[in-house]
Parts: sequence; C-alpha cells; structure tokens
Amino acid sequence: MVESEEVAVPRLPRRGSRDARRSRVDEETRAHVAGAASAAAAEVTGPPAAEPDATAAAFFDVDNTMMMGASLFWFARGLAARKYFSTRDLSRFVWQQAKFRIAGNESADDMHTIRENALAFVAGRPVDEIVQASEEIYDELMADRIWSGTRALAQRHLAAGQRVWLVTATPVELAGIIAHRLGLTGALGTVAEVVDGRYTGRLVGELMHGEAKAEAVRALAEREGLDLSRCTAYSDSANDLPMLTLTGTAVAVNPDTELRAVARSRGWVVRDFRTGRKAAKIGVPTVAAAAVSGGLVGGAVALRRRNKL
Repeated sequence: MVESEEVAVPRLPRRGSRDARRSRVDEETRAHVAGAASAAAAEVTGPPAAEPDATAAAFFDVDNTMMMGASLFWFARGLAARKYFSTRDLSRFVWQQAKFRIAGNESADDMHTIRENALAFVAGRPVDEIVQASEEIYDELMADRIWSGTRALAQRHLAAGQRVWLVTATPVELAGIIAHRLGLTGALGTVAEVVDGRYTGRLVGELMHGEAKAEAVRALAEREGLDLSRCTAYSDSANDLPMLTLTGTAVAVNPDTELRAVARSRGWVVRDFRTGRKAAKIGVPTVAAAAVSGGLVGGAVALRRRNKL
C-alpha cells in the first residue's frame, strides 16, 4: 500500500473544453501514474515452491475471469450491510455505471462525477477498518464465486515456477486479500491516496482500468525483471486489450462478444468455464458489478484507503 504525500492527480477538463487533445494527454498521464502506483503498492511473495522461472509470469483479471461477477459488487454489498453507505447509494452507483457500460456513454464529465461521488464516502476514514471488513466480506460473499477452472490455470503457472498476479480495478487492498487467499504472488489494483493511515478522498492517478492495467504490468515487469514476451495475460473483457496485447501470450477467459471476436481473429486460446444457464445467471450481478466497478471502485478504493486493506 502506498502512503503518499501530496500527489497531484490530474483531472479531466470539463465539458466544452477547447482542447480535446489535452483531455487525452491527461487521461494517459493518469493511467501512467495509476500503473506506477499500483506496481509500487503490490506486495510480492517469495518465489514458487517449484524451480523458479524468474522471467515468466501470469497476469489475471478478476471480474468474470477469476471470479463470477464483479468483485466490487460483492464488496459493495458487504459494505452496505455494514452501514458504510445506504442501499440507495449502492443502487445509484449501479445505475450510473450500467448506463456507461451498456450505453457506451463514458464521458469525461461522467467519469469525473463518479470518482468524486465515490471517494466522498471514505475521505478521512482509517484504512485498517476496511482491511478487516474486506477479509470478512471475501469469506462471506466471494470465496464461493471463484472459477475453479481459472484458479487451476493460475496453479499451473505456479507449478511451473512462475509468479502470478491479479490485475484489477478493485482497490489494491481487496485485490491483495483475494490473491493471498488464492495462494497467488500478489495483486495490482486501484490505489487510493492515504495520509497518516486515512484516505484523503483522492485516487493516485486513475482507476486500474484499460491502459492503466498495461502501465501497471509494465512497471511491475521492470521492477521484477520479467520478460513480457514470456508472460501470459488472462481476461474476459475487450477493455483489457492493452494488457492482453502487452504479453507474449493472451488467453480469453469467459470472454465478452468483442473479446471473443478479437481472440478468434488473432488465434488466441479461449477458455469458457460457463454453461449457458450459469452465464445467464451471472449476467445480472455482472452488470451491476460492472456498474459498481467504475463507480464503486472509487468508493471501495477510497474505502480501502480509509481502512488500509
């Protein structure tokens, strides 16, 4: 976890800005800052028990790849049950993000609003509190939702002496708990700023999403001496193409329609652990989770900031 001093987090310009290119530069800057912060915050365990393969590793997305549905949805439910915020607040997050994900309407102003509203819930709160809550929530709501097939893929890499990291928009504290419970090396997640053990209500850079994931993997690879051409990335979403195309091998797990098409065109392996019935059932919490992933990630992230996951 990163306890930062005063980290200047670039903000997207408001609607009507004269310079659209500046918006893109700001977005790239936040992705770079977020990736570097996530890599710095990633706790790394020792080498696997097998003969170490020091330059190869695997990177797994979490939502719908390692876990059924979105981790932040279940995290949010657990926090709401603990009265961190109301079910009305949760519904609002779900609606906002569902609108973006389903309608493809992620404007700069919308994302700025989501970040600001989500982070407001945890500003000033201690981090240790959220870490403890996260441990409980994982046991209550997440442990039984891990895809056994994806977990087996991760275990194959460990058995081959390779390290395995989760890469997710989920707050880095919660991501670390999931990785620890699964016996993985560590996790790259969204980093919220913490000062004196409390969340400030600001993100360090950006949500761990899209290009930010690729930036985090690059930074970690440089720090750990990994050869990305020998690494493997796993995801269910086309949003993770920056990370999937960064490594030598990409695997589509439970892919969405766009990623399945990309995987077929590029000859990537596709692994689908869903049945038709199970996939339909997972769809609802997935949308809600995705909704929460963008909005509540900030809240969860901010929350984790305030409670040190």
